Amino acid sequence: MRNEASQIREAIDDFAEHARLVLGRSPATVRGYTSDLSSLPEQVTYFAEFTLPALRAWLADAHQRGLARTTLARRTAAVRAFSTWAFDHGHIDADVAARLAAPTVGRHLPTVVNAERASELVEAEINDDNHPAEALRDAAMLELLYATGIRVSELTNADCADVDAHRQTLKATGKGNKQRVVPFGAKAAEALSAWMAGGRIHLAHADETALFVGSRGRRIDPRQVRRVVERAAIRTGAGEISPHDLRHSAATHMLEGGADLRVVQELLGHSSLQTTQIYTHVSAARLKRVYDQAHPRA
Repeated sequence: MRNEASQIREAIDDFAEHARLVLGRSPATVRGYTSDLSSLPEQVTYFAEFTLPALRAWLADAHQRGLARTTLARRTAAVRAFSTWAFDHGHIDADVAARLAAPTVGRHLPTVVNAERASELVEAEINDDNHPAEALRDAAMLELLYATGIRVSELTNADCADVDAHRQTLKATGKGNKQRVVPFGAKAAEALSAWMAGGRIHLAHADETALFVGSRGRRIDPRQVRRVVERAAIRTGAGEISPHDLRHSAATHMLEGGADLRVVQELLGHSSLQTTQIYTHVSAARLKRVYDQAHPRA
């Protein structure tokens, strides 16, 4: 029989295993759940104490300690998911956290690099170590990130078989293992062809299926991709730019070029159009800045 003092802590471990093995959640999502719930057993040690007032007290304590609204919202989502799991598995008689209100989180406008600077960034020469194969790889990754707006995880998880060079498309596997086909242009196609023909064959192990590999010949790590983007940003004077900022920039530039919002939604793999609509606010904010600078009556 379980020790009551560790009942919730052990249940969190069981919930995390269920999320990973049964629900198919990504390792990052599972780590997020366990991290966000890690302090819950200090407030609620066993299921008899798992009540709405106790959960509100747990969140209130976090708020008093100065945790950000985004963190509180994340913890609320995590404990809701945990509560649903506990109810489904008979640990509690009601899904009590379903009534837990999440704090309102203000939406920040994403960082967007202007089109000229984005072109400079993806064309930057950043490999100073005389590794021509890695230079071709880095160039192809930068071009593909900006051309498609895919996430870093989608780039690193891509296999050679996911590329259709003739149609200039890439099959991307996004959140929840949802797949979509995204197009890329001539510049990205040229860089990708150069990497496949003159770089990958010198780096990748014979049995490796990954589109992009590291120096040891195996699937490249997302952290290495981030370092490539950061080096390119420093080299071009773009400041602190992440791969996700390139994704934001690709979406914004598509909208500014006349793309339909639903096309951009499909390109980015957003399940909700509401998520994509933030880029219309970005474009409006840029328009206002240009207006203020240019109009004589501004």
